Amino acid sequence: MNDNMTKIGKMAVMTGLLLCCTLAGAQPRTLTLADCREMAVAQSKELDQARIQTEMAGYDRKIALANYFPKVTAAGSYVYNNRDVNLISEEQSARLTSAGTTLDNAFWDALKGQVGGLENPTVRTVALELLNQMQASPNRIDIATPINAIGQEIDATLHPDLHNIWAGTVVVEQPLFAGGKIIYSNQMAALAQQLAQSKYDMAEAELLLDVDQAYWQIVSIANKELLAEEYVELLSQLEADVDHAIEAGVATPSDALQVKVKANEARMMLTKATNGLALSKMLLCQRIGLPLDSQIVLADETSDIIPEPRTPEQRSMEDIYEARPETRSLELAGQLFDKKAKVIRADGLPTVAFMGAFTLTNPNLYNGFQNTWQGGNLSAGVVVKIPIVHGGEGVWKYKKAKAEARLYQDQLEDAKQKILLQVTQQRKLLAEAQQKQELAQANLAAAEENLRMATVGHEAGVVPTNTALAAHTAWLSAHSECIDAGIELQMTAAALQKAEGMNLK
Repeated sequence: MNDNMTKIGKMAVMTGLLLCCTLAGAQPRTLTLADCREMAVAQSKELDQARIQTEMAGYDRKIALANYFPKVTAAGSYVYNNRDVNLISEEQSARLTSAGTTLDNAFWDALKGQVGGLENPTVRTVALELLNQMQASPNRIDIATPINAIGQEIDATLHPDLHNIWAGTVVVEQPLFAGGKIIYSNQMAALAQQLAQSKYDMAEAELLLDVDQAYWQIVSIANKELLAEEYVELLSQLEADVDHAIEAGVATPSDALQVKVKANEARMMLTKATNGLALSKMLLCQRIGLPLDSQIVLADETSDIIPEPRTPEQRSMEDIYEARPETRSLELAGQLFDKKAKVIRADGLPTVAFMGAFTLTNPNLYNGFQNTWQGGNLSAGVVVKIPIVHGGEGVWKYKKAKAEARLYQDQLEDAKQKILLQVTQQRKLLAEAQQKQELAQANLAAAEENLRMATVGHEAGVVPTNTALAAHTAWLSAHSECIDAGIELQMTAAALQKAEGMNLK
């Protein structure tokens, strides 16, 4: 058994030397608690997502603000038609294009009819012959051609070329009254942005507290590693003293065996502390975004004593409720649904909007269907929309939103009670941790004095080995309790700051 314990002790020493050599080969990076907090905030994916959500809420607010301004839209179109549009029938078109010829023929027919009514046959015959010659003469007055030309021109107008139709329009819309919907929507967007920021603050507070705990856990293990090293040195010295006492005949091999067992336990304790410290630093590196194999040294792990935390003055519960992101989130959510109810109510009110448009067409609808872009149409008006019956949908949506607002109000009151309990508990835990630290420091002073007296007495041969070992064990326990008390005080203070809504940064 003695050989096994000796081997374990040698393995512990070799492991410690190997780790020391590995650490010595790299330049460690010294980090303060503030450094760890900043690095953790900068690399946190959860906080990055919360930041993006806050950014998105800001864009939603700008989107809601845009509803105050006019909306201007432009549209263009092209249509091909296989056939033209005829505004008159083909029979009417034929009569129109030949109106001059018809009128001319009617004129001569009427004139001949008048001559045909003469009683004297000879005169009638001569007159008819004369009229025929006049009608056939190329020098006579032509009334058919110009009238036919006018008819053809009118007919062309009544047969517009609509094979290719181009159109363009610009429309302006400006809401004048929307029942308050635009105003409440903007207020909702502002509340949503504040709610996103509150959620970010909540996630950041959780992350910082987690980093603080990891930081002080490393400080605790590092101090216990130093304590284990010192304990190993003390027991090594005690081993040498017992060996000398055996040679002098004032101690027995049993005493030496007891000391060796304690010494090997101390070396195993040192090995566990060294390995635990390495693993704890790997965990902290993962949380602050460093490679797991990074060599880091915390600013407080090399201190002789664990520093006392900053304990600010107590805040009133009203200030705490206002500062806690949880209560802010619930209060904002209640206000948000209250605004939502007003938006739903606005849907049941009339809406008034101004509309204006400018339209261009080719062929030009406003100038005889000419193939030109010249001349457009400007129109303006007011549109009123009045909802009448929607099956009661708006009423139930309004009541649902009001119920959701009451729900968040109840949750807010419940959260305030829980926060009051949490703050009261953390304050008591902080007072208890402060008392523990005072008692641990007093106990450590007594244990150090007891160890000094036991060591002197054992060297003088008046104190047995069991008593000396008990003094060493008591010294180790007192040191460990003092370290634990200091770390507990730091963690309790950080938890109280978070409970009171204070920024750990």
